[in-house]
Amino acid sequence: MSAPLEGREAVARALERVRAAGADQADALLVEGDSVEVRVRDDEIDVVKQARERVLGIRALVREGPGFRSAVTSTSDLAPEAVERMADETAALARATAADPAAGLPEGGFADDLPDLALIDPDDAGLSVEARIDAARRAETAARAADPRITNSQGAEAGSEAGRRVYGNSEGFIAEYATASHGVSAQPIASQNGSMQVDYWTSVARRWADLEDPAAVGRTAAARALRRLGGRRIATTRAAVVFEPSVARSLLAHLAACVGGGAVYRGASFLAERMGEEIASPKVNVIDDGRLPRGLGSKPFDGEGLPTRRNQVVEGGRLATWLLDSYSARKLGLASTGNAARGAGSAPGAGPTNFWIEPGAGTLDEIVADTPRGLLVTSLFGHGFNPVTGDFSRGAAGLWIENGRPDRPVEELTIAGNLLDMLKAIDAVGSDLLWQGRVAAPTLRIAEMTIAGE
Repeated sequence: MSAPLEGREAVARALERVRAAGADQADALLVEGDSVEVRVRDDEIDVVKQARERVLGIRALVREGPGFRSAVTSTSDLAPEAVERMADETAALARATAADPAAGLPEGGFADDLPDLALIDPDDAGLSVEARIDAARRAETAARAADPRITNSQGAEAGSEAGRRVYGNSEGFIAEYATASHGVSAQPIASQNGSMQVDYWTSVARRWADLEDPAAVGRTAAARALRRLGGRRIATTRAAVVFEPSVARSLLAHLAACVGGGAVYRGASFLAERMGEEIASPKVNVIDDGRLPRGLGSKPFDGEGLPTRRNQVVEGGRLATWLLDSYSARKLGLASTGNAARGAGSAPGAGPTNFWIEPGAGTLDEIVADTPRGLLVTSLFGHGFNPVTGDFSRGAAGLWIENGRPDRPVEELTIAGNLLDMLKAIDAVGSDLLWQGRVAAPTLRIAEMTIAGE
């Protein structure tokens, strides 16, 4: 068996062979990744896990009439003969599929600039497993030491991922970029008078040095668990609902799914016919930016080789653009927004990069103080969102607000509404934008929602 192909050589060999096998257009993506994850529980090392991934994906497009027949395959065997065999099979599979007029590579415009987005810190390459164990231990120890009522833990974790993506296509584009991300989290359990509550906190960053101090992560997680002790239900009511940043981002994730081109052209989004309309409060401005320095979703080019960019999705409450790859753009008669996302074994689809609500004014405490009566949501449960209708109904827990002060913990609640109505009813946007993933939000307050309890 020959030695495995590396990087661009593997992508170039795949493209050359699939074209020779009859593909009129083709692209290939090599995904390489290394990950380390550790979990500490009490004084014991619970898990140490290391993994390595190297997968090559090949897409063949065979022209028929105005469209293309297409197929995608992937392999982790990068020996030259294995790559060539997979390329031949991909072309053969493509010829067996139905033609699609919207299929095909982008019509040019590939990224010719590859800015340094600070997606990896070379100094982190030498980070040891012991350093990650130490970080997890510090988070776990700090959480347990925060209060005698912290009686147990589901563990603290620290981990890293580093990788490289090499993409090329039959139009002559080939490029690559490297990425890394690190995280530390804690999940302590608080107990008092027969009540037991668990909560968590996490910090995620491109550079290890940019993470929150692990001990601070542990203390924050402990404080979040402690404040839930003694929670009880309340009577069903309508009141203001304040979402702290760590849960407000889930609302934005629902929005991101509904502005993606795939959902729009299939009619599977409640926003499909609302381009240019007011879909949110004038206080709401939503950005998607694939070139945000150190952003957790940043990349210099998308899954089709087009340059990523900043897209104003919602401007002053008005829906301003969809997020599109070239396929969904053709289906909608528009142009790609540089939002193609893909794995090695899948065709491109539209998705967000770094997606956030622009911060406004006021901290969480200030917004709560300005809320005479309502619910501060600190946890959401379940998946009760229908993207076709916008109907929203999820389990919640948090703190009840009376006279501008968190009065008591509450739980076993359901908050319900329609996401369109909820977005329009946002009357406060905080200044405390929090990044714990690719989607981020500050504190948000919705003027009134149904809160179902007893």
